[in-house]
Amino acid sequence: MLGRDKICAVVAAAKSQAMHRQLARALRETRTAELRLDWLADDQEITRFLKRLADTRLRAGATLIATCRRREAGGRYRGSIAKQLVHLSEAVRAGCAWYDLEIESASKCPPELLDVLLGEGRELRSAHFFQGMPRNLKRVVAELERGRPDAIKVAAQCDSLADSLKVARLSRTRRNVVAIPMGEVGLPVRFLMLRERGGVAYAPVENTTAPGQISLEEMKNLYRADHFDGRTGVYGVIGDPIGHSLSPQMQNAAFEARRINAVYLPFLVHDLGDFLGAVEELRIRGFSVTIPHKERILRHLDGCDPLAAKIGAVNTVVVRGGGKLYGYNTDYVSVLRALEPRIPLRGSRVLIVGAGGAARAVAFALAEAGATVCIFARRREKAKSLARAAGGEAVARNQLRREYFDAIVNATPVGMHPNVGRSPLEARELNCRLVFDTIYRPRATKLLQLAARRGIETISGDEMFIAQGAAQWEIWTGERAPVEAMRRAVVRALKREEKGR
Repeated sequence: MLGRDKICAVVAAAKSQAMHRQLARALRETRTAELRLDWLADDQEITRFLKRLADTRLRAGATLIATCRRREAGGRYRGSIAKQLVHLSEAVRAGCAWYDLEIESASKCPPELLDVLLGEGRELRSAHFFQGMPRNLKRVVAELERGRPDAIKVAAQCDSLADSLKVARLSRTRRNVVAIPMGEVGLPVRFLMLRERGGVAYAPVENTTAPGQISLEEMKNLYRADHFDGRTGVYGVIGDPIGHSLSPQMQNAAFEARRINAVYLPFLVHDLGDFLGAVEELRIRGFSVTIPHKERILRHLDGCDPLAAKIGAVNTVVVRGGGKLYGYNTDYVSVLRALEPRIPLRGSRVLIVGAGGAARAVAFALAEAGATVCIFARRREKAKSLARAAGGEAVARNQLRREYFDAIVNATPVGMHPNVGRSPLEARELNCRLVFDTIYRPRATKLLQLAARRGIETISGDEMFIAQGAAQWEIWTGERAPVEAMRRAVVRALKREEKGR
């Protein structure tokens, strides 16, 4: 609606030179861009940037939106409304087809003044709610439309998928409405709005200007959001937290390798009921389950693979006809693929640290393979319960220094990004031949570093992660997974992260 491209690049910097450089980058990826003039350091920098914009050929064929949002409305501009309007007028003359004027300023301006100053441009009148959902969205829309702008925008912080969908429905039910559910919870809905006709998503070139934004690079290259349409299949991973997950990198690489019109998105899920209530409307076909929902999801399933039911934890769900949910556990097979080439499991003695969903999969896999399973967990009763279920034994912390194991497997999140300096065990408690950490981010966890210093063989969780992800992908699609493409995507992401430290 604002331009011919669904993705609107957000250009924001303190210096005009940096703004110009960002704009050049943006227009290599999309022909629609928002220019955040309020991010520029002062009025002189704004004038300098707009003068250069007027003289450049960059703007040819592009749709540019000028924004100079005042602090009162959540922006950075400190000047008066009069000065704000002057800058927007200069932006229109410099080649911006649209200008974004927040309702706080628009409500104080006579329509005649806006027509004189900005009549050559098209007005996008906006309302931003950074603290949460407004009580009455219809009233907000009515107030925005009162000035008869060319289009309106409503952006609201959403802490649930239910609220995100309320915001999204504005653009489905009305013409010329840009609706933005802000925040990490609303991220998948912002993406999936691009399947709709007229859907728009804002993506920063460098600097995030609103909660939960995804960079232009990720939007284009990781999620391929500019290719979304009504037939795009939707998959995802649910967890809390979820920002650490590299599942989107892995699964989206698989869809791209097989040329399947589908996307895999991260869902921050605080409340399972909120997510499950959105499955049908978002047309989700399947999803991965991670901490803390692997056991909780069981009570919401319509059916479950017998092995997953026995384990008591599910990490993979298929959405069948009528919205029926069917659960699987692919952690089980991935544990065996990681360990069997290194040690003979039958007759070995293995310590599992943890008693949650991941630990249950590890315990049952090892028990079925003929290993003696020992469980240590902070909660002694949970350790005993899992030990009984897997036919093993619970081990107390004070026993670890005196015990010897063929392998130790960490199935807790202790040491996972961003808390990379922690280990679930001390060096003197690592009396074993091999240490396997199911955490894959980082690859060299504190636990594995302690083991390596003692000369103990180590296995990083990326092996298990890729194996379980490939099995998930095959369950969802019915095709053989492109494992090498998935591995390359994961390793590339982990190496990039390691370089950034």
